[in-house]
Formats: sequence, C-alpha cells, structure tokens
Amino acid sequence: MSKIWQKGYSINEQVERYTAAQNSLLDNRLIRHDVWGSLAHAIMLHQIGILDNEELQSLKKGLNEILELEKEGQFVIQPSDEDVHTSIENYLTQTIGTAGKNIHTARSRNDQVLVDIRLYSKEELTQTSKKLFNLITTLLNFAEEQMATPMPGYTHMQRGMLSSVGLWAASFAESLIDDERLLSAAYEINDQSPLGSAAGYGVPLPIDRQLVADLLGFARVQNNVIYVQNARGKIEAAIVQALTQIMLDLSKMAQDMLLFTTAEYGFFQVAQEVCTGSSIMPQKRNLDIMELVRGRAQTMLAHQQHILGIVCGLPSGFNMDYQETKRPLMEALDLAQESIDICSLVISKISVNKERLLKACTFELFATDHAYDMVTKDHMPFRDAYRIVGKEVTAQLDQLLPLPTESQEQLVERLKARSHQGGTGNPGLELARQRLAQAQEDWQQRATHFTTAIQQLVGTSQISILEEE
Repeated sequence: MSKIWQKGYSINEQVERYTAAQNSLLDNRLIRHDVWGSLAHAIMLHQIGILDNEELQSLKKGLNEILELEKEGQFVIQPSDEDVHTSIENYLTQTIGTAGKNIHTARSRNDQVLVDIRLYSKEELTQTSKKLFNLITTLLNFAEEQMATPMPGYTHMQRGMLSSVGLWAASFAESLIDDERLLSAAYEINDQSPLGSAAGYGVPLPIDRQLVADLLGFARVQNNVIYVQNARGKIEAAIVQALTQIMLDLSKMAQDMLLFTTAEYGFFQVAQEVCTGSSIMPQKRNLDIMELVRGRAQTMLAHQQHILGIVCGLPSGFNMDYQETKRPLMEALDLAQESIDICSLVISKISVNKERLLKACTFELFATDHAYDMVTKDHMPFRDAYRIVGKEVTAQLDQLLPLPTESQEQLVERLKARSHQGGTGNPGLELARQRLAQAQEDWQQRATHFTTAIQQLVGTSQISILEEE
C-alpha cells in the first residue's frame, strides 16, 4: 500500500512496524470521523474552485461508500496502510481516480488527525455525559428514598456525628454534577475546528476554514494555525483531567461501598449477581467490581500523566510524539464510561440494613448535639459546654460498656432538626435536580447541533450522536 508521503523509495519494515502498527489499530475508531472531515474539506475545495462539480460528486460517492463499508465491518485499517488518512485516500484513488488524488489539497495529515480526534472526542464526551446523568439520577433517587435513614457520619474513620444514607448518596450526586461542569468545559475547548492549519503554518490558498467548521458542527474555528498544532495533547489532557475528577469521586464511592458492605459494618447489602466468589472459600461474595473501580481510578491518573508527560516541553509545531497521546485518550474515555455504568448498576442493586444502621447510631454521635443544647437552653458558652460533654462522654466510652442507642423515631427527629441548607432536614435535592436538568438540556443542544450538521453533511438522517455505540 503506497504512503501519502512516499517519494519513490521503500521504508524499512522494522521502522514501518514501529511507527504504524499501534497507530493503524487505533485509527479503526476514526474512520467515520476522517470521512466526515474529508467530505467537509471536499465541499470547501469545490467552493474555492480547486475541485469541479464532477470531482466533488465522485468524492462524495466514494466517501459514502467507505461509510457503508465501515458500518458493515469491511473497511479496516491495516498496518500497511499506516493510518486512516492513507487508507481512505488510497481507496478513493483506486475507485474514482484523479479526484482521489486531489482530496489532500490544502491539508496535512497533521490537521486531519486533529479533526478526527476532535470529532471522536465530541461523540465520546456526549456518551460520557449521558452515562453520568444516569448515575446522578440513580444516586438522587436513592438519596430521596433514604434521606430519613439514620447513619453514622465518620471523621478519621471513627463515628463522628449523625448523618443519613440519603445524605451520603446525595453528596456523590452533587459532586458528579460539579464534575459535569468540568466535562462541559473540556467539550467546549475541544469544540474547535483545526482544519486549514495544515502542518501548522497554513497554506497559500484562499481556503474557507469557517465553512469547514460549520459543515462539521464545530462551535468555532481554532484561529492561530501554530496553536492548532501546539494544542494537540493539551486538549486531550483537558478531557482526561475532567474524566479523572469523575473517577476520583467513583473511587471514593467504591471505597465506601466496600466498607459498608463488610460484615463488620453491614450497612448495605448488594445483590449477589454483581458479586464474584472465591476459588477456595465457598462462602465468599466479593464486591470486587468496586475494587476495580478504585484501582482504575489510578489507571486514569496514569493516562492523564501519560499525556502530560508526552507534551511537556515539546517545541512548537508538529512532533511525532503527539501520536502517543491517541491511545491514552481513547482508553481513558472507555474506562470512564465503563466505570460510570458499573457504579450505576451497583447503586441500583443496594439494599439497606436499617437494623444495623440504627444500632450503629450510638450515643456518642450526639455529643455535639448535647453541647448545643447547653448553648441554646442554658446560654452556656460553647467551649464550656464542649468540655463538660466531652468529659461525660469520654468517661462512658472508657468504661467499655454497651453503648445506649435511640429509637428510630428519635433519630429521625434529630435528622429533621438539621434543617439548614444542605443538612439532612433540608438536603436540597430539588436544587440538585434543577442543576442536572439544566446540564442535560445543555448537552442535548450540543448533540442536536452536532448531529444535524453531520446528517446534512453526509446526506442522511440515520446518524445520531446520542446513539449507543
């Protein structure tokens, strides 16, 4: 298979394997996106007089054939192709002739791969947001059901103050809603068309970069052509950094789940269908998917550092190092989506052991409550009340006697008394739902704009960015 850049000599096979084997495998994910970019580029070349009408129609026909072949699994990038760009151009040249040779006018593989990754990222970020919204909704529903279920709140891994199962679940929902803002920011930074920057210095032709951006559904043109190339890796890192924030939350939730489902805690039980077993201990039910979520948060951190390490200190302009950012980006998006789905599944399979939770809400949880009673009823300075209660509670704890508990009704009243904003008596779930609804609307608008542009470009209504892949 001839290379786009070849000039009458053959490349050493070992060099070819080292530079192209992994890249060609990853590029199988970018076939549609490269076709979309080529369609937009061809329309622009026709508008400025580089392609005549017959050439444009031939290119459209050939590129749509590739889309059909790709959908059927019959268009596959091989190592000998080097990359998706070479494979598509060779197909066009072989099937439609001269027009296929003209498609590369006014562009470089540098801005081609950038537009492919930007379009791919837009799709994948939209899918990620959809899965994230499902998890947030699952958590908010669970929180609403369990807001009056008492639960110890821990500091330093020791019982601290009264909380509730609902407040615990809602804390992760709100944190993930904040993570959505980072994901949204990453989308917006990514939503810039790089086409027309070529190898980073533009071309001596009157190309219309805005037209191409509009055809592909980008929000804007990325203006400075050198910055376009310098942004490779930087924007990928921004995406992975947003995904990292999500994984940090999931890892904390996973750790809590692992603790709260132990026999020692016994607060939650999870359906056996999401647990595995032991090859030697017949009784075991292992919630090891949560251990994997916890571990894969570290993998996400590695993907982030991988990309940052590659681009740090590179000189301006294109460098082959950038090719190495493709794999960690793709793997990071896969990892985040799979982990979000797993957490949604596990939360939906939780049952709450209220008896164990009530027994865990022992008297020392209310030490601060007692101190505040002295402050409000006896007008005692808090520090004095603190010392009095502290002395009494410490004496009781040191006796190592069974600790007194309160009834569920008493505990529920204590939960209701925490009526300030964000407390168990006023958790603000409706505010969280409003934020969630606004975020969903924002992403829907982005997806609709993108989908409509691609449908018009390809000439079909069968494409939806929101479809599960």
